Amino acid sequence: MGNPTRFPHIVVHPPALDGSRRVTSEDIVLGVASHLDDVVEILRLADLDRIEVEVSDLIEWQGGGPDDWPGLSEHHGQQEA
Repeated sequence: MGNPTRFPHIVVHPPALDGSRRVTSEDIVLGVASHLDDVVEILRLADLDRIEVEVSDLIEWQGGGPDDWPGLSEHHGQQEA
């Protein structure tokens, strides 16, 4: 019997003061994301691009889900004013 493919546990941490969120796998920081697209790119660079970011059980979203980027909406609001 072959070993099943083991996927890492990915955590997208709560937003920092600037709205960015750390993305980790186990104890390794994969990158810092400022938008959902950044999470997708970080996972692609880590060769984990087969994960459906918004719906995967492999990703633990802490402090809000894939649509929660508080710094991003505040930043865009300032640009439009």
